Amino acid sequence: MRVAVSERRLRVYRTDAVVLNRRDWGEADRLVTLFSPAYGKIRAVAPGARKPQTRKSGHLELFTRGHFVLARGRTFDKITQAETLDYFPNLRANLSSVGRAALVCELVDRFVEEGDENPPLYDLLVRTLGRLNANDAPDVALLFYLSHLLALVGYQPNLFRCAVCGQLLRPADHFFSVEEGSVVCATCGDALPLHSVSLPVLKVLRFLQAEAWPRVRRLRLDTDTYRRAEGLLQAYVAYLLEREPRSVRFLREV
Repeated sequence: MRVAVSERRLRVYRTDAVVLNRRDWGEADRLVTLFSPAYGKIRAVAPGARKPQTRKSGHLELFTRGHFVLARGRTFDKITQAETLDYFPNLRANLSSVGRAALVCELVDRFVEEGDENPPLYDLLVRTLGRLNANDAPDVALLFYLSHLLALVGYQPNLFRCAVCGQLLRPADHFFSVEEGSVVCATCGDALPLHSVSLPVLKVLRFLQAEAWPRVRRLRLDTDTYRRAEGLLQAYVAYLLEREPRSVRFLREV
């Protein structure tokens, strides 16, 4: 009997996590995708979460950071307890806020495999949701997130040397290859079908990559520079994921 109890306890674990995604499962359950600092991405069933009388459902809202107790299962783990730590209410204030938060969570879901631990990415995710919730330079916060997420999942763009000739880039307008994840100098890229990257945009991307948030949040970008920097990062993300994220299309429409 003691052995059985011990084995049962080993199958139960606790973790903080952010709700990345959820969908209906069976007649009354939900299948929830969580991202945890200790266990990485987890897909777990929340039994009875769609029943009107359940208390669990409110703790499983999208973008919520909570504390969860889970029991290991054969196919999916089961969420046995849930407690909200941060609800981030302002993320649901308007469609633009919903779209940004959805994109932030969707990219973690798409880039991270189940069980892959990435505590720095979890920290980036939580901090970004907090910045968006506080309306703290939300456009710049999203650019910062895209830049640092790419670095944390192993796809940091090369912004200093030409991918073709290997030479250090001189201060000028250049090109960007999503296939190489790198800038291509004006000479090597002149006849290739690449994305153009102006010197102001290149400087912004380098600044995002090199600096911490307290300095980055003070960036004041004109609309054209912001859109071009955003478009370049999103094009690279779409290439890596082999399709444009759904949340990008949603943001474009709102």
